[in-house]
Amino acid sequence: MSHSVAVTGEDRERFENAFDADRANAVALNAVVHNGLFKSAKNFSAVQNISHTFSVQLQQGDITNQKQSGRCWMFAGMNVIRAKIMQERKMKNFELSQAYLFFFDKLEKANYFLENIIETREEPVNGRLVSFLLQDPVGDGGQWDMFCGLVRKYGLVPKSAYPESVSSSASRELNTCLTEKLREDACVLRTKYEEGSGIEQLRELKTDMLEEIYRFLCICLGKPPKTFDFEYRDKDNEFFRDAGLTPLSFFEKYVTIDLADYISIINAPTQDKPFHRSYTVRFLGSVKEGKPVKYLNLPIEDLKRLAAAQMQDGEPVWFGCDVGKRSDRDSGILDTGILSLEPLLNTHFSMTKAQRLDYGHSLMTHAMVLQGVNLDESGRPNRWRVENSWGKDPGCEGYYVMSDEWFDEYLYQIVVHKKYLSPEQLAAFETEPVVLEPWDPMGSLAAAN
Repeated sequence: MSHSVAVTGEDRERFENAFDADRANAVALNAVVHNGLFKSAKNFSAVQNISHTFSVQLQQGDITNQKQSGRCWMFAGMNVIRAKIMQERKMKNFELSQAYLFFFDKLEKANYFLENIIETREEPVNGRLVSFLLQDPVGDGGQWDMFCGLVRKYGLVPKSAYPESVSSSASRELNTCLTEKLREDACVLRTKYEEGSGIEQLRELKTDMLEEIYRFLCICLGKPPKTFDFEYRDKDNEFFRDAGLTPLSFFEKYVTIDLADYISIINAPTQDKPFHRSYTVRFLGSVKEGKPVKYLNLPIEDLKRLAAAQMQDGEPVWFGCDVGKRSDRDSGILDTGILSLEPLLNTHFSMTKAQRLDYGHSLMTHAMVLQGVNLDESGRPNRWRVENSWGKDPGCEGYYVMSDEWFDEYLYQIVVHKKYLSPEQLAAFETEPVVLEPWDPMGSLAAAN
């Protein structure tokens, strides 16, 4: 029997007859048409069987809210840092200014982008590399190493010293404007090079362009503070004031975590990325003079062991995942069984984690913080407590619960202190990294909101 290259009338009749022959299809049709696919597929038993109670559970302040912005990686980094500040200063609640770091992230990303345009000046504008660079020159997303680069250069300030603005809480309009201007700037730089301008002339032009970007940011976000007073009351209602701080002096005095001691561990079980090797990504970063993004690729069981060990010592864990896969925002459940899509659609989804990475179906989209884990009688984890940055409404007062099976399939990165790594793992991380292409899935930036 021959088959046509097109969908024929006979094909459509056969498809319809097969659909009508199974009465379950009519039930599924009515449910999904009226309620939507994911609501119809939500698995009640999965909600029943997963608890928000954990054998290791850390304490934190109020849940933060990134609102309509892609600053999750920044919020997650500050949530790790503020937990230590609150503990040491005996504070009931405290929040660092995400808007402050957001300002300088935009400025640094603009510089990083324009430097990349200068570096790739001889590449064709419609080639894959330049086309990729032009896609999202100054988006909100980021990585742990990018967070560290910003904090080391610009320090931190309390949220009271630089509060949120409309454009930091809902960044689409600002990003649209910055993107248009930066693409225009890229066009100018490449045109000037074609007309004979040298590197120094291009960099002089770039500095003028950055002055314009700085003006945009001040108008939209407000001028960032140079000095401020840090005032708070602790849990005993005792008042403290530290006057005349700069963002860097605040960071040096109040952040006792040494960011240089923390290592990004990924789980990418694809054939092109052997385990126990270090990796970096071309053209991925923000602070041009900062340390490049660097990962150590390990089996998933190693990530679990490292994350649990750090939390057992009282410290939360920054992590990156594909938050939109097999999850329910309202109940705050991340579980491979939360959606019964296969029986509803009468199909089977069979790709492995490696295949989802290779075929573009999954990558890291969101960063959050692990604040607990439930260990069974044998010491193995079966669920994880997750601090999100979407406000208090989703989940259990803003906290999510992740099943261990979901950890296996959709968690891609954790950040832990190097003391938890074995000597062999540390040596593997210190090797010269394999350089991945910019479009590799491990080059993705956490930006979900």
